[in-house]
Amino acid sequence: MTPRLLPRVAGVPYPLVDRVLDLEPGRRGHARKLVSANEPYFAGHFPGIPVMPGVLLCAALAELAALVVEDDGPDAPPPVLEGMPRARFRHPVFPGDALELTVEVESGPPWRCRGTGTVRGRVVVEAELLLGVSDEPFVHPTALVAREAELGPRVRIGPYAVIGPQVRIGTRTWVGAHAVIQGRTTLGADNRVFPFASLGQPPQDLKYRGEASRLEIGAGNAIREYVTMNPGTEAGGMVTRVGNGSLFMANAHVGHDCEVGDTVVLANSAALAGHVVVEAHAIIGGLGGVHQFTRVGESAMCGAGAMVSQDVPPFCTASGDRARLYGLNLIGLKRRGFPEITVRALKRAYRALFLSGKPLEAAVARAREAAGDTPEVTQLIAFVEGSARGVCRP
Repeated sequence: MTPRLLPRVAGVPYPLVDRVLDLEPGRRGHARKLVSANEPYFAGHFPGIPVMPGVLLCAALAELAALVVEDDGPDAPPPVLEGMPRARFRHPVFPGDALELTVEVESGPPWRCRGTGTVRGRVVVEAELLLGVSDEPFVHPTALVAREAELGPRVRIGPYAVIGPQVRIGTRTWVGAHAVIQGRTTLGADNRVFPFASLGQPPQDLKYRGEASRLEIGAGNAIREYVTMNPGTEAGGMVTRVGNGSLFMANAHVGHDCEVGDTVVLANSAALAGHVVVEAHAIIGGLGGVHQFTRVGESAMCGAGAMVSQDVPPFCTASGDRARLYGLNLIGLKRRGFPEITVRALKRAYRALFLSGKPLEAAVARAREAAGDTPEVTQLIAFVEGSARGVCRP
């Protein structure tokens, strides 16, 4: 194993650990340093009696400690030595000595480690080491990040990723290998952008003329492999917005001028056309498609393969080509912890709105009578009354 170079720890342009003999990630490590007479730090250091400097003994322990606590990911930021509360030098180390290094992790992160160096079984150095992760962004050497891009604290950019000059990425966000983020794209904190995702490329709209539109992504989203998200257009308000805590599975697409709420799930290959609104906690099943200018209400569930061409009311399930209603999303309501009294009120409202056979105005009036002033029923009725495309029917 080749130790990761830590300039802030070592202060020298080469590693100080020759070979790792034993490693338990996060717990302990054992390594060896063969001290040779031709190493450059011996020149001029105690002429006639060359001694390995104590600071480099500590640096070697710090390099081993960093290997013990570091993340195995190729785009993980290296640990950084934050302090050394105690160091004791028992005996000198000379050229020709085989320096045995041992580090044990006592707590963390941030990590507190105890390091010991021995030569022929005799302790030569003991040290306590404090390691953490730098707040500075970490960019893999193979990534292409424009100088003008803004990277927040602890951002990680993986191998061969491409980040454009107008991109802003929030704290602790991770961008995986080969992902591409371009345009006027903003990501909040704690997002995970997986390999080969493409965010902020020009909208797939023939009317787009290069206007300075935006893509705004909130915090805590998981954007899986090959997901695509496009910015807005002049015809749609100039911005595509994605909320917080959502999951976009592989190959999902968010079209231009969409508005996606919090805690939404787009399953594999689900696609939103332009100008779609998806409210909080909604789920679009795998291979599902949503027609442009369509709305999907809060906690609605669109089944796998659903072709949604009319609005899906809140708290309902829809499926099929073209999608039809199949009752309330009872599992989703249960998972969100809605009380039974609310679920019963929604059931009465659903029957009155969609199963009574009455015209819309009469059905709405009957739903209000049947369910009273339950907020969720009020929300459902307002959605139906405000629909421009019309709502799905059973």
